[in-house]
Amino acid sequence: MLEVIALGEILVEVMRKKRDVPHYVPDEYLGPYPSGAPAIFIDAVARLGASAGFIGVVGDDDFGKMLIDRLKSDGVDIRYLRVLPGYTTGTAFVMYYSSGERKFVFHLRHSAAGQLSPEDVRPEYVGAAKFVHVMGSALSVSESSREACYKAAREAKKRGVKVTFDPNLRPELLDVDTIRRICAPMLALSDIVMPSEAEAQALTGKEDPLEAGRELLRHGAEIVVIKMGEKGSMLITKEGVLREPAYDVEEVDPTGAGDVFDGAFVVGLLRGWELRRCLEFANAAGAIKVMNFGPMEGPRSMNEVLQFMKRAKKRD
Repeated sequence: MLEVIALGEILVEVMRKKRDVPHYVPDEYLGPYPSGAPAIFIDAVARLGASAGFIGVVGDDDFGKMLIDRLKSDGVDIRYLRVLPGYTTGTAFVMYYSSGERKFVFHLRHSAAGQLSPEDVRPEYVGAAKFVHVMGSALSVSESSREACYKAAREAKKRGVKVTFDPNLRPELLDVDTIRRICAPMLALSDIVMPSEAEAQALTGKEDPLEAGRELLRHGAEIVVIKMGEKGSMLITKEGVLREPAYDVEEVDPTGAGDVFDGAFVVGLLRGWELRRCLEFANAAGAIKVMNFGPMEGPRSMNEVLQFMKRAKKRD
């Protein structure tokens, strides 16, 4: 029995070497790197010591081979990572602004990643896990991918499996009103919701993150965790609120930090830790990720995170 299963887009990412260089200007890129928010999440879960499985689709090409090899080498169960001939593996190009903002160009809907379907979701597979994780980006990729995510969440709920959801809004794929509409079924099915501060505001219309978190609780979640970057994170339940400061680190590459945070938080819950400890551990794992270049290049083990927590300083 696997502890955690994720599903959705898996892709390679090609990243600008320099900041503030738009995609329409010829210049250098670095990569390809293994990526895709659900894949980053599940890879982090496996590296942190939990048993993990992934449901997705790659093309029968070198990029697909890279992704298969990476997940397999990190211990992810890939029996339901389907290889689809005739389609190329999904890709994303990303550039960074000095402000910290990013801009993506995606090839997903018509790639192998966009062909994920409800038939890829085996009820007995997700039903045997302890957690099933869905990303909002997987809802945005294609209608068939969205229906696969809904099916996984419904099957999990029927069998008493916890559902975790990161809205992971991608305005490059869909407008915010559409994203709110397609996220609504997932918010109703989710036990834990983990948005960024901006995503919480976009989904609820509440500028204050605490009020946004309380609004998300009304949709049915037991726990809402809001990721706030250098301001740390906040956990909201009906019983109260926890705030945890961020670690003081130098940012190299923020891509994937939220996904790694999600994975670390779930691993903490699996280990039976108190919520405060889970939040601190997740902040630490996300901090390690931002110090490393490449979407999946977060912590390599639980011990790495625990040692980091002993020596690293938190922001005031």
